[in-house]
Amino acid sequence: MQSVRVPDRNQIVEKAKGAFVGLAVGDALGATTEFMTPGEIKLQYGVHKQIIGKGWLYLKAGQVTDDTEMSVCIGRAIQKSQGWNLCAVAEEFADWMRGRPVDVGSTCARGIRNYILHQTLEAAPSRWSAGNGALMRMLPVALYTLGNDASLARYVVEQAHLTHNNPLSDTACIFFGRLLHEAMMGASLGQLRIHTDEFVAKHPDFAYQPYPGKSSAYVVDTVQTVFHFLFSTATFEACLIGTVNQGGDADTTGALAGMLAGAVYGVEGIPKRWLKRLDSRVYSEVSELSEYLVDHSPVLLM
Repeated sequence: MQSVRVPDRNQIVEKAKGAFVGLAVGDALGATTEFMTPGEIKLQYGVHKQIIGKGWLYLKAGQVTDDTEMSVCIGRAIQKSQGWNLCAVAEEFADWMRGRPVDVGSTCARGIRNYILHQTLEAAPSRWSAGNGALMRMLPVALYTLGNDASLARYVVEQAHLTHNNPLSDTACIFFGRLLHEAMMGASLGQLRIHTDEFVAKHPDFAYQPYPGKSSAYVVDTVQTVFHFLFSTATFEACLIGTVNQGGDADTTGALAGMLAGAVYGVEGIPKRWLKRLDSRVYSEVSELSEYLVDHSPVLLM
């Protein structure tokens, strides 16, 4: 996928910040409705559209979960290593898990423990690792590889295989990275939809029309949910509200929808009320990491 023109640095940085801040906002908004059904959400909240925390994890308003925290781990590893270093990523994950995070998925936990105990950098292939835990954290790889599709495809799968070694997960990670590259280089929502429909034609497992209505942690359900709400709405806010009110694995679908919508609409497209509620330390770190990663990407080092 090629873009017709290269935006200037400030435009790229603004979209990169939109993607990383959008991920964190979607995580914080969606954590409230995680594991709820749409009917349960409607009964309790009407339409859930405020960052209030709570949920099954009893979060504070603006607090994020593993989606954002593991993404930050990858960004930190790239920054500290001044380049791609899978061992550094694994070490960041290990330090994060030793700190007893508020939430960690079982497949992620298993892979990180294997690294801690055996220095294993690649989980065994498994049909049971088709969850969304690798997809939810791949954003820093996409920012860092902007302008180099081969590096994107290699690095995003390497980070995935630390915990999730499954073809469906790999395919989703690579394609979401390519969508992010397109969006940051100025592609419109309509152009992204054309690319997505071409992708679905080649990978029909991910077909999202008509929307199947499932929002589980299975990577296919996650991708279908994100595509459905991204392409059936016209603002960041509408995309996120639709996504998190679907319930299920709402922190992750919210994070991924926020990531892509943030890259499309930019940080200026994110409602101010959500930005104000997001943990200020998270906001500062993801903004700083976004700028660092794109500034050291091939497209800005040329």
